[in-house]
Amino acid sequence: MKIVVLDGYCENPGDLSWNTLQNLGDTVIYDRTEYDDKIIAQRIGNAEAVYTNKTPISKCVIDQAPNLKFIGILATGYDIVNVKAAINKNIVVTNVPAYGTNSVAQMAIALLLEICHHVGIHNQAVQSGEWEHNADWSFWKYPLIELAGKKLGIIGLGRIGQQTARIAKALGMEVLANDAFESDVGRSVAKYVDRDTLFFESDIIILHCPLLYDTKGIINKKNIDKMKDGVIIINNSRGSLIIEADLAKALKSGKVRAAALDVVSTEPIKKGNPLLGIDNCLITPHISWAPKEARRRLMDIAVDNLQKFINGERQNVVK
Repeated sequence: MKIVVLDGYCENPGDLSWNTLQNLGDTVIYDRTEYDDKIIAQRIGNAEAVYTNKTPISKCVIDQAPNLKFIGILATGYDIVNVKAAINKNIVVTNVPAYGTNSVAQMAIALLLEICHHVGIHNQAVQSGEWEHNADWSFWKYPLIELAGKKLGIIGLGRIGQQTARIAKALGMEVLANDAFESDVGRSVAKYVDRDTLFFESDIIILHCPLLYDTKGIINKKNIDKMKDGVIIINNSRGSLIIEADLAKALKSGKVRAAALDVVSTEPIKKGNPLLGIDNCLITPHISWAPKEARRRLMDIAVDNLQKFINGERQNVVK
């Protein structure tokens, strides 16, 4: 079997091994592939299996891949592949769900804690000599926040949302949640409420929902106006859940005390993004998924998806 990896660098910049995949066939691994249908089709060539992380595989590309039988997505989201076109060609498309539950929940809380304590800024202050020359034995450059007793609202209480809720409860927070599908597991870690109640009552709002018709742009002026003055917003789910211009205005006015984002609407971020340069907005470069442990799980599952396919079985097939 000929296997092509179109954009392997982010998944494995050198700290993992491709050996298990290479054992399944003649494997060509590209660090990156330009988002151009012609180039993508050329690189796939006569391969039977292709892996992609963010390199799009369109109907045009699929039509030019005569031997292609398997598309493996090195991620959970699968919108970068024209799944309908693949199914019409009897090509199996797989993804990797649930590999990053712990790492994404951990990052959400890390972003929140950075807002509460400004660890990086205070470290810089010490390193630059501010503590050494300070008249007092302790100082802080920004107000600090204790989370115990605060209300955390989580939009999207799937696996990741539930794990975030567990961590929040361990910090002494009261957890509210909104999700289209309620469950007993969800009820054990959070109190389900409607969205307006969540917006009205939450001190902090964390987004862990998928990008759907009714969640796209859910953080907008209308909903921000419903929130408490000084609310904190965390998003490490999907950038397009937020109307970025509306959030920027709310941050500048103080309606939103702070925001921390690991995702934006267009990635990599563009120079004109309205959230750039706002002091009370932290932005990280989509790294919630990237701890080595999570990436190793991703690779193991992605390779196993292909092994199962070779064996005539189906695992994590996108429909």
